[in-house]
Amino acid sequence: MAALGGARRRPLLLLLLGLVHGAAAVFVVKDANGTACIMANFSAAFMASYDTRSGPKNVTFDLPSDAAVLNSSSCGKENASDPSLMIAFGRGHGLTLSFTRNATRYSVQLMSFIYNLSDTQIFPNASSKVIKTVESATDIRADINKKYRCVSNNQIHMHNVTVTLHDATIQAYLANNTFSKEETRCEQDGPFPTTAPPPPPHPSPSPAPENPPVYKYNVSGTNGTCLLASMGLQLNVTYKRKDNMTMTRVFSINPNKTTAGGSCSPQLVTLELRSESIPLLAFQFGMNASTSRYFLQGIQLNMTLPDARDPTFKAANSSLRALQATIGNSYKCNAEERVQVTEAFSINIFKVWVQAFQVQGDKFGSVEECQLDENSMLIPIAVGGALAGLVLIVLIAYLIGRKRSHAGYQTI
Repeated sequence: MAALGGARRRPLLLLLLGLVHGAAAVFVVKDANGTACIMANFSAAFMASYDTRSGPKNVTFDLPSDAAVLNSSSCGKENASDPSLMIAFGRGHGLTLSFTRNATRYSVQLMSFIYNLSDTQIFPNASSKVIKTVESATDIRADINKKYRCVSNNQIHMHNVTVTLHDATIQAYLANNTFSKEETRCEQDGPFPTTAPPPPPHPSPSPAPENPPVYKYNVSGTNGTCLLASMGLQLNVTYKRKDNMTMTRVFSINPNKTTAGGSCSPQLVTLELRSESIPLLAFQFGMNASTSRYFLQGIQLNMTLPDARDPTFKAANSSLRALQATIGNSYKCNAEERVQVTEAFSINIFKVWVQAFQVQGDKFGSVEECQLDENSMLIPIAVGGALAGLVLIVLIAYLIGRKRSHAGYQTI
């Protein structure tokens, strides 16, 4: 693995303002004949949350200029494996982009990040020294024989890690051993005149709108309400169709066509959502009595995909740590949060406001805001401070100039 070298932790505020970006680097994957099949040129910044003995801590760092392409990167094999770009840096950290394609487009189907908590330069005082992996689907896609181009920041949320790509040029399935002249621009750089994409071959369940509807759910037991949750839900599901083509589709939860239920127990609260095409979508909230905190610890999905090779899709994960807050308080986040459940399933949660266990009077308790919302509040403050500082500098320069001009005259 390449040495960490130029990696530097950046102030979170500068990272969010887009004023600081790591140096862009070019990464190339070649086949056995030396022909390039994947090229990527981008800078990347990482924001990660990890546990220390004194509590959770956030850290930011850049992809260093000496990050290297691993030999385990691959151009893929027809009907056997997909291409992948694997980038290594520091003391055991790695970023992987896994590609897939259909007849007209290719995409980064999955981005994964491996990080080593024993690296004290990046994760000082970490309470654990293990190597962890997070992953997420992405919106990086382009037409075949065109490069993907995105000057704007593109954030990929992977559980407790957010990767921000900047000024990115990426292309897989290269035809001429280098980037194509034609390009597909990302939505973040828009707007661009486009034609509406054709509808999916099977409209049930319906493709999700951009913003799913927000709905308030509650779960009650013998001792009263144990869960309040207000949120919009969007499912990202990757599966193989009957023609063996890999598909990633997005579905929204329609509250008007969904029944809600659940259960309460001293250590576990469960919210269960059911509809015609989704027999079960369950959210399980657990608690840590020693830290007096609750969190989303499990998600389970059973749904029907009529065009899938296996129409019954199932996914579950009971070791999550999302939507965390102190017992008695509520967790709130206006920003979109993505929770990666399995490699093939993730869920986008919009405008979430949730409280589990000690719910008093069927009302949300004191709010604990998510890190993304807190960071967004810093931006106008920083901009205002920068403008005030600029005005002050101009004023001081003006006064100094006046003083010098008066000093140039002598009394006769």
